[in-house]
Amino acid sequence: MATRIPLAERMRPKKLADYVGQQHIVGEGAALRSAIQQKSIPSMILWGPPGVGKTTLALLIADALDRPFYSLSAIQSGVKEVREVLEKAEQLRQFNQEQPVLFIDEIHRFSKSQQDSLLGAVERGTVTLVGATTENPSFEVISALLSRCQVYVLQELSKEELVRIIDQAVENDEYLQQQQIKVEESEALLQLSGGDARKLLNNLELVTQAAIQEKKPITNDFVSKHVQQNRVRYDKTGDQHYDIISAFIKSIRGSDPNAAVYWLARMIEGGEDPKFIARRLIILASEDIGNANPNALLLANNCFQAVNVVGWPESRIMLSQTVTYLASSAKSNAAYEAINKAQSLVKKTGNLSVPFHLRNAPTKLMKDLDYGTEYQYAHGFPGNFVQQEYMPDELSGRKLYDPGKNAAEEKLRQSLRAKWNEKYGY
Repeated sequence: MATRIPLAERMRPKKLADYVGQQHIVGEGAALRSAIQQKSIPSMILWGPPGVGKTTLALLIADALDRPFYSLSAIQSGVKEVREVLEKAEQLRQFNQEQPVLFIDEIHRFSKSQQDSLLGAVERGTVTLVGATTENPSFEVISALLSRCQVYVLQELSKEELVRIIDQAVENDEYLQQQQIKVEESEALLQLSGGDARKLLNNLELVTQAAIQEKKPITNDFVSKHVQQNRVRYDKTGDQHYDIISAFIKSIRGSDPNAAVYWLARMIEGGEDPKFIARRLIILASEDIGNANPNALLLANNCFQAVNVVGWPESRIMLSQTVTYLASSAKSNAAYEAINKAQSLVKKTGNLSVPFHLRNAPTKLMKDLDYGTEYQYAHGFPGNFVQQEYMPDELSGRKLYDPGKNAAEEKLRQSLRAKWNEKYGY
């Protein structure tokens, strides 16, 4: 290729007007755009999936404010590098220079001590911090730092926005113009990108070389043929993050410990955050196993704690133990389905009244209104159970939890049937 600069880098917008997506925060009249125009932005965390423009937005902010810009990667930088940048920023402040912007990519990978080292500089206004993360900052950024930052949530790019990025590349990139590249169909490019603009442009660049050599236009079949053959080259950069976590979860759900531990290894070798993996296991333990094996949630939660205590690389062993156990366990999504049905029912029926006998009566007025007067205390009856209505009257007899077809939940079903007879149809 005539240039060594990747297409994704060549197409990085130079001004805010060319930025694609995230109109809810940078569109006309949006909060962040107004702050940029007033040249007064807060320290912030940009939270969103890969390839939606977090780094680009940070660069555009610094350029619009005409301030010095420092950039660190949490993967490659430690406390030493952070302190060196903060010392430079402090020197600028002493000479009444503009407050610099410090961009930290993948800030969720910083340890607590590394994040602590940023606190003083953010509090004093030595730097304006812009952190980028693909992980929920509530879990990954220390509360003291998070409280001093505005969190902006970046959304996945829409199909229209991704098509616009392709069109801009074909129309505006000098190299693609010279080669007279034609994109006749874009659906395959969009599908393979997974909403990631960087991945989209990487794939476009890949098929462009093949299109030039074969003197063919870019179609869906052409993309599928050439990108699938070369897709492995993107693994090391983590671009298949969402595809692999999907395969990982589905392998555990499908009771295949061999496939599950394979995808676990793929994530480990790709540099995935072990805490991210452990959190997903906690969710899966309730969503896909639930009451079929209540120990699954206990083990998954303990695994998360162990990952935090033991650290890397030993915690890979705890992850492997938990993954193989969860994959081998009995499965049930009954609890997951129950809360989905319940929420759907609430949305349809609105704020139904709480039956009087279930209401609390802390005041005389409430007692006079018969709040709680007919309530029957379950522990005062044989077997700690008495039949009474707990649902709003309008929903009496509505079954939301349907125990799964497994040994543990079959026992629950028999117990519920004995208690409620035919009321809930157990």
